[in-house]
Amino acid sequence: MSETAIVMTPELIPAGSSMARVASAAADAGLSIRILKMVQSTRTAQEAADAAGCDVSQIVKSLVFENSATGQLNLMLVSGTHNADMDYISEHYNLSFTRCDARRVRDETGFAIGGVAPVGHLAPITVYMDRTLLDHSEVWAAAGRPDSVFRVDPKALAVAIEAEIIDVRAPG
Repeated sequence: MSETAIVMTPELIPAGSSMARVASAAADAGLSIRILKMVQSTRTAQEAADAAGCDVSQIVKSLVFENSATGQLNLMLVSGTHNADMDYISEHYNLSFTRCDARRVRDETGFAIGGVAPVGHLAPITVYMDRTLLDHSEVWAAAGRPDSVFRVDPKALAVAIEAEIIDVRAPG
C-alpha cells in the first residue's frame, strides 16, 4: 500500500458523512473494513491500484445505471480491468441499462460519482457483480468519497450485499 494514505479511524470519520455511512453499513453487514483516505488521485482504476498497492483487476469500479425495465437505479461492480459490455449483458441476462445523470446518482445513493460505495446507500439498490472480482482474495472499493477506499474479501462482500454474480463481458 502507498504511504500516501490516512487510516480513517472512527474518530477521524466525520459523523453523518458518506464515509461514516459506509463504515456503519459495512459493520452492520458483518464486514470488517478499514477505510483509507488517499492523498494521491484515485480517479482512474489505475491510479486507485497504484495508491492501494494492488493490481488494477482488484479495483472495484462502481457503475450506476438506470434499469430500463423498472426505472430503478442498479449498481454494477466491475473489475478495474473490464468495461461492462452492455450488449452482452442485455443478451445474456435480459437486462437493459441506460446511464443516469450525476445528480440522480447522488440523490438516490447518497454518493457522488467516483465515490459510490458498494454499501451504505440511502435506499436499497439491486447489485450486479463482475464474476472476475471473485478470483481475488481481496478487492478495493470506494468508501463514499472519490479519495477513499476500503479493502474487502469479494466473496464476503457479494454475500453481504446480495449481489447477483454475472459476466460483464464475453469470455475470452
